Amino acid sequence: MKMEMNMETLVKRFRDYISFNTQSDEENDKECPSTPGQMVLAKHLAEELKALGLADVTLDEHGYIMATLPANGCEDAPVVGFISHMDTSPDAAGGPIHEQIIHDYAGGDIVLNKEKNIIFSTKDYPGIEKYKGQDIMMTDGTTLLGADDKAGVTAIVSAAEYLLQHPEIQHGKIRLGFTPDEETGRSADRFDVKAFGADFAYTVDGGELGGLEYENFNAANPTIVFHGRSSHTGDAKGKMKNAVTMAAEWQQMLPAGEKPEYTEGHEGFFHVHTIKGGVEEVTLGMLVRDHDRAKFEQRKALLDDMAAFFNKKYGEGSVEVQHHDVYYNMLEKIEDGNMYIVELARQAMEAAGVTPDVEPIRGGTDGARLSFMGLPCPNLFTGGANFHGRFEYLPLQSLKKSAEVVLSIMVKAGSLKK
Repeated sequence: MKMEMNMETLVKRFRDYISFNTQSDEENDKECPSTPGQMVLAKHLAEELKALGLADVTLDEHGYIMATLPANGCEDAPVVGFISHMDTSPDAAGGPIHEQIIHDYAGGDIVLNKEKNIIFSTKDYPGIEKYKGQDIMMTDGTTLLGADDKAGVTAIVSAAEYLLQHPEIQHGKIRLGFTPDEETGRSADRFDVKAFGADFAYTVDGGELGGLEYENFNAANPTIVFHGRSSHTGDAKGKMKNAVTMAAEWQQMLPAGEKPEYTEGHEGFFHVHTIKGGVEEVTLGMLVRDHDRAKFEQRKALLDDMAAFFNKKYGEGSVEVQHHDVYYNMLEKIEDGNMYIVELARQAMEAAGVTPDVEPIRGGTDGARLSFMGLPCPNLFTGGANFHGRFEYLPLQSLKKSAEVVLSIMVKAGSLKK
């Protein structure tokens, strides 16, 4: 039986979700959700899920939603979950979003905003050319679109709605989860895996058509603090110790080719992404990333070695490294007896006419954190591209396929045995 989603329904639902400004705030770690707009959408979404007929719909005080699609004829099957996030990235303006659909894209540059002369350039983003002939949703170039991850929310809700409308299709128990503050890296912190009650799950938070991801970076976000000593510049010889100079030297000592702009695939990197301070003190924010756990530990050890060198050169206590591991590569949890859920996703994609594109994630997902919390959780594509920026876009055919893959997994999981 061919299960095909209705494009008009998908587009209408997606447009509804992106009408809410749910941009999260990385700096606000005192509240969850970090912005009030996320809770506004959460309440709206919870009511929609109830209206559709889903059971056990809960919304907690932090903006986490859970809901159940009860088993229909496959009560002995394992419980499968689907998770996506409601917030959008702080990296670009989050609203109000003025979306538009480029119908039957002919190729070439696209004028997004004639008044402000904002052009989508195929020189900058050549990947869009592969979607010639398709309808593509974009913005007017002043905000992000929010496909990350409202396309994922749309796919999950629409697949659940399809099964509610087709009671003749058998399936096991299905759990849905929608989270706040994924873009801040904190959404897994308060996700109650036990309450969710799934045997395995999928985040629907990936990029372009066919993406199937179960390998991600090991990640640390260390802070490097340089302690200097200020002195009047006219009388500074032999007295001043400039923390800015030390920070600049630190950046130059990092392996030159092991930075984000020079790496791809499984290659790890060091990245200095923030710098604050002056002569007395400078703080560097860093990212350390590697897919290989041993190499990851070696990278962190190199920072300690560099700090020891600096403290010998400039005096003890001149540099301190504050380590902070953020997440680890979910591959070690997926390979530990859970590869069947990857195979299930492959089969579902092929059944939906999608060729799986398995690549390591050069980043992280909630699924990585959740896998280490006892919920094995690969990541599925949403169809979107150019996330976190004003030139984000969503080929609508890819959104449709995302929803159909989620639907296919929901049904196929019913044939598994606990």
